[in-house]
Amino acid sequence: MKPLGCEPEVREIVEVKWADRWQVYQRLQELEISCWCDAGQPLKVEIADPTTAVQLSSVLKQFTASRQDLVGWLKQCW
Repeated sequence: MKPLGCEPEVREIVEVKWADRWQVYQRLQELEISCWCDAGQPLKVEIADPTTAVQLSSVLKQFTASRQDLVGWLKQCW
């Protein structure tokens, strides 16, 4: 058990464009995925299980893929 107030173990450091970092952070918080970032540092995400990894991948895709790529990806899902 981790003591309260301790930073969780970093399992992934996510390089996100500076302009998108806040939105990615907010979305991960909505999904209850543990993440944090210090001023001038990359976003850090704790990936505890495969579901979290898939959710992180999906969130990142929303901010890095072109609209055309996202439309194509959605069509493949159906």
